[in-house]
Amino acid sequence: MMNPMTTAATKTNYFDFLTKIDPIILIKSVIILIVGIAVTIWIGKLVKKQVGKHYSPHIGLLTSRFFTYTAMTIIVISFLKSLGFEVSALLGTAGIIGIAIGFASQTSVSNIISGLFLIGERPFELNDIVSVNNETGVVISIDLLSIKLRTFDNRYVRVPNEMLIKTTLTNVTRFPIRRIDLQVGVAYKENIKRVKEVLLEIAKSEPDCLNYPEPMVVFNDFGSSSLDLLFYVWSTKENWVKVKNQLMDSIKERFDQEGIELPFPHVSVYTGSATGPMPVKMVPEIDKN
Repeated sequence: MMNPMTTAATKTNYFDFLTKIDPIILIKSVIILIVGIAVTIWIGKLVKKQVGKHYSPHIGLLTSRFFTYTAMTIIVISFLKSLGFEVSALLGTAGIIGIAIGFASQTSVSNIISGLFLIGERPFELNDIVSVNNETGVVISIDLLSIKLRTFDNRYVRVPNEMLIKTTLTNVTRFPIRRIDLQVGVAYKENIKRVKEVLLEIAKSEPDCLNYPEPMVVFNDFGSSSLDLLFYVWSTKENWVKVKNQLMDSIKERFDQEGIELPFPHVSVYTGSATGPMPVKMVPEIDKN
């Protein structure tokens, strides 16, 4: 338990120290502190913009934060030193506390090391769409401890860097183009060759579909109630959702015009004949009385 006499003496020493500070020096130091912080923030934003323009937004963000944190530390130390604080003793105490915290927070250290690996590998950048642990979203922040995602339903997700190293991560927008995979089923009575021609005509009529790589239709399987085809179309990553929706609408509209049947699951019952339907006979209700 702390001695009340010691606490009172400490408060008295702090009060005596504050009363000995020259008011003019104090005002100058506070002004320099405020101006220094404001200039540091402004330069940090400028560094982020310029470095991001020449390299990548990811590198620009990390460089800006490194500069800002370093400059802020120097400004605060200079401020304390100008007021007469023993900065060396303060730094020594901070170093001891930092070592103790380091031993107590091994998970954070692991995340920092993982963050350094991610910086070197660069599997994603700001504004990329990534999927990790069943979560998909836009990368809005990359830090030494974690990355932050904004999902498409506007949720905020924090993913530790250590998890990104240990698990599978999918970068949806890494490359400039993406393929749209559509499963299309038609009735068994339809002409597969004609269905393929119609699908390719739909792809060519869509202005946002890419001509190279070329669209492709693959006869995939004989389904339980349909002939299953795979329809592959390429688009830019920015137009992927838009093109997919346009294709779905166009397929339904064009198939209706061509008389191509889109089947639904159903069950057929036979009585022994290959094509003969089961006879159904209506029996009148018997009067139990």
